[in-house]
Amino acid sequence: MPREREPFASLLLYYLFKYSVVSPMLHAYFRGRIFGAENVPQKGSLVVVSNHASYFDPPLLSACMRRPVAYMAKEELFDVPVLKQAIELYGAYPVSRGAGDRKAIRAALKCLEAGWAIGVYLEGKRTPDGRITDPKRGAALLAAKAQAPLLPVSLWGTEKILMKGSAVPRPVPITVRIGEVIPPPTSTDKEELQAITRQCAAVITTLHELGR
Repeated sequence: MPREREPFASLLLYYLFKYSVVSPMLHAYFRGRIFGAENVPQKGSLVVVSNHASYFDPPLLSACMRRPVAYMAKEELFDVPVLKQAIELYGAYPVSRGAGDRKAIRAALKCLEAGWAIGVYLEGKRTPDGRITDPKRGAALLAAKAQAPLLPVSLWGTEKILMKGSAVPRPVPITVRIGEVIPPPTSTDKEELQAITRQCAAVITTLHELGR
């Protein structure tokens, strides 16, 4: 039977990291604004789908959800003692470089069955301006297979955090807007998945265009 929540140890680690590191950085350094936090279901599996423009996106987004969000991570990281246990507690799941999508899908579905919210970038990669131009069906497919709702989220301003050639994050203003829950597709039919994907993209684009 699917769990309603992620393990308690993971939840504890999430709050420790959130309030000691991520939230102070988001609010004090990036002058973060968060809209729609009340839209986040606090129990049950959830597919959080967003745009993506920065390496800072995963922790910033997760901090705004008020619950951990699991992301895929390079398999090599799970070979490092201590780091392996830490990132597993925080919800990361391993994906091999060059491996097919099936392994990543199985890992994500296992997280959803364990009661996690998982994060999926709708375009599958970072874009220069944070806009979505070529959305992929992966998030909709996971939602259909797990019968988990989707939650569209816009990250605005994160593409300016790290400029090319710089290792120091810039104190740019960040805005996170969280949309309303979208019910999962009723099947894995390609046309239905495409329709839900377009709906997610449209919501994220609308939220992103609201700007600061």
